[in-house]
Amino acid sequence: MRPTVLCFSGLDPSGGAGLQADIEAIGQSGAHAAIACTALTVQNSQQVFGFEATSKELLLAQANAVVNDLPIKCVKSGMLGTTDNIAALAQFLREHSDYQYVLDPVLVANSGGSLGNQETLVKAFVELIPMATIITPNTVELRALAAEEDLEIATQKLFKMGAKAILVKGGHEDTPEYIRNALYVNGELIAESRCPRLEGEYHGSGCSLASYIAGRLAQGDELKQAVQHAETWLFGVLKNAETPVENGQKMPKRF
Repeated sequence: MRPTVLCFSGLDPSGGAGLQADIEAIGQSGAHAAIACTALTVQNSQQVFGFEATSKELLLAQANAVVNDLPIKCVKSGMLGTTDNIAALAQFLREHSDYQYVLDPVLVANSGGSLGNQETLVKAFVELIPMATIITPNTVELRALAAEEDLEIATQKLFKMGAKAILVKGGHEDTPEYIRNALYVNGELIAESRCPRLEGEYHGSGCSLASYIAGRLAQGDELKQAVQHAETWLFGVLKNAETPVENGQKMPKRF
């Protein structure tokens, strides 16, 4: 069977982000996706209206049900929703320290809707940071996690918290012509990429990128190679995105 990525992520009824994005991106990477659902959200492609988190007991029960059933090579987390769920994931990772782990530190939806109490989630993420093979924050999330506006200082603060590798995604920065991503390993910048900035906003782009990276890691790619493959794939996915609502967020076309 294909190597498996176990995703801890929430259900997005629109299908643009969350666990559906994970499943589609991981499938496109060539791996298989298993899901431990962290929350049921009320949202569409444009806005988050609310959510109800899964209990930590049910979350761990879902994950443990597939551990001995599937060839899990990597764990990926997106929306976790509560500090209890963060603690449950940390417990799971301690029990399965041989798995690689991609941490996408989701705090808010791209539309701005809340996916948990940001202040308490930021404090709880400190436990997960040293466990991650790679962390994939956008610059808004990076500044929140580090409590620091300067991006270089913020990145180094995460390394002081125990981070091993960080992909800093630059889509929220004021660079009208391009988006710059920067990959750091052990505090050193080892690669950066620039792609033309496409028009509009995209629903589920961060989920898709992190999940594709996880899929490639599960299949044995080196970290830098996995990131580069994911960035190339995502650009094509966004270039062909669909628009559900005129002038609204676009939906990545992952197939």
